[in-house]
Amino acid sequence: MRLLFRTAALTFMIDQITKVLVVNVANLRSVGTIDVLPPWLSFRMAWNRGVNFGLFSHDADIMRWVLVALALAISGWVLVWMWRDPPGRWGLMSAGLLVGGALGNVLDRIIYGAVADFLNVTCCGIENPYAFNVADIAIFVGAGGLLLFTGRKPDRKKTP
Repeated sequence: MRLLFRTAALTFMIDQITKVLVVNVANLRSVGTIDVLPPWLSFRMAWNRGVNFGLFSHDADIMRWVLVALALAISGWVLVWMWRDPPGRWGLMSAGLLVGGALGNVLDRIIYGAVADFLNVTCCGIENPYAFNVADIAIFVGAGGLLLFTGRKPDRKKTP
């Protein structure tokens, strides 16, 4: 479980540091867009009041707290799951990525009222209208890792 907590803490710190640097230090909040590696990568300020890609977005303050409670409940459920049925190293790191990312977005909702998204990747002449952040990447990779690296362990007993 220590590996899970370390991964979660590192993920949370990287997410929050990147948000402070980009949103506040680089002043993306006011500038709106910064081309980093044109045309592939740019920083575009987006305040996400919903879940992924702005789904279930709502300006009502109650929705912010519902999403905070949901993220905390899912994180708690993952922690209990990992404690009861500890997977291997990769499963624990995956859980840490998911929990750290979820808590990073929870802190955004508490501080800003919305999640600070700023990464925008465009490729092959297709304009991507969506932005995301480090926490979103961690949640996505962590959830995928949990699917891949957890579950039933093979039974080592041979049936006669």
